[in-house]
Amino acid sequence: MSLEPNLNSGLFFTQRVGELQSRDLKVTSTSTSVQEAARHMAAEKISCLFIGDGEIQGFVTDITLRDRVLGNNLPATIPVGEVMDRQLVSISKDAFLYEALLLMFQTKTRYILVKEKEGYIGWISRNKILTAQYQGPFILIQSVKQSQSTLELAQKWRHVPDMVYRLVEKGLRSQVINRIISTINDAIAQRVIENTIKDMGPVPAKFVFMVLGSEGRSEQTLVTDQDNAIIYEDKANEQRELVREYFLTFADRVSTALDTIGFEFCKGGFMAKNPKWTHSLSHWKRNYESWIKESTPETMMKYATFFDCRAIYGEFSLLDELKDFMHVQLENPTEKFFINLGTNALQYEPSLTFFRKHIKTFKIDGEEHFNIKHAMTPIVDLARLYALKHRIFETNTGKRIEMLQEVGAFTVKESRELGHAYYYLMGLRLEKQSLSIIRLGQQPVNFVAIKELTKVQMVTLVEIFKVITDFQLKIKIEFTKNIF
Repeated sequence: MSLEPNLNSGLFFTQRVGELQSRDLKVTSTSTSVQEAARHMAAEKISCLFIGDGEIQGFVTDITLRDRVLGNNLPATIPVGEVMDRQLVSISKDAFLYEALLLMFQTKTRYILVKEKEGYIGWISRNKILTAQYQGPFILIQSVKQSQSTLELAQKWRHVPDMVYRLVEKGLRSQVINRIISTINDAIAQRVIENTIKDMGPVPAKFVFMVLGSEGRSEQTLVTDQDNAIIYEDKANEQRELVREYFLTFADRVSTALDTIGFEFCKGGFMAKNPKWTHSLSHWKRNYESWIKESTPETMMKYATFFDCRAIYGEFSLLDELKDFMHVQLENPTEKFFINLGTNALQYEPSLTFFRKHIKTFKIDGEEHFNIKHAMTPIVDLARLYALKHRIFETNTGKRIEMLQEVGAFTVKESRELGHAYYYLMGLRLEKQSLSIIRLGQQPVNFVAIKELTKVQMVTLVEIFKVITDFQLKIKIEFTKNIF
């Protein structure tokens, strides 16, 4: 099967869930026997039957009946409610098809309920979407989930730059491309984790594997290094060393496999394989308490990325509990925490000349360049700053900006300007990185040559940098109490 993206039509990225004909909901009681449920599914020619008394509580599929009933030698007379899957995933009929498919991959479900207002109006399967809309990125994600080896995953990853360039060329919004790249990255990491557990044997404690930084924000580009960590549940004294030893070995194997695939080791050491970043939940709580209560400019510069953490595998409730703890800590933070976080958001100034008319550059091999990652960083940092100030634990920069508008931290105009600025820079960054790999055969970088920009791009960038400069002045006044 070819993995080349078939993107001759942009329909998939503009079509709504409600436009794809969904299956009627077939619901049976939790007390219905497994045998009767199977008969019902056969008669209706459906692979998914929803279960509930009054409201939907779960569902069973062909795989459920195979694995949970036949595989465990259970009698066909048991109530179907005892074996049903309770993880219900739903999406609005007004959402885009690509959003439904990404949600399915992220939640590892093959079936999704379609909602209208507060009620369910039907359901669709992953196969129906993939069959109806043959699209390279999603076929690639599906193939990643079926990969058996590190070598196979590395081969899949090599298709991504070309796919990204085609998506950019088709005019797909950069925030959508970010989500697709992040979903591919998540799928690769999840497969590596599953293969590692299979090789090492069952885990000795509940744990969650979380990603940080750009991947934690679902804003991955093609410059890919690892930023991850592990939280495991607290265990009794006699088990602590055994548990820790397992997860450190596990983390080392996962990171080594990811490096082989193409996700380089983090130069700063922010990886689970570093013993500093694989710990029990109670240890992680002490970390965050220290960063918030004993904040210094240095700790904020080094550890701000840990406030952009997102779970991708394991017991997500462990990270939820940690975020609940962070919420409490941020109710009465020390003043210096936000002063230092504000100072961190000012470390990269927009690349503007003194009179704010031209882009400030530096030379590489005699050619003028600017660092587009550094240009974007102030937006990431200021969105994080305001989000934590308002105890918003969403990590994606675009969503942070939207939520900050909702709580009144940003005006509609400010929110729109910041969002447009960030995603314009992101689109330019993705385009330059993918071109660097495809046409030049070089590793992607975050430097953009001025000579490659059009006049329109140059003018747009100058205006974007002015927007960022104005926001940094706002931070100086509001957080650092210093306008100079």
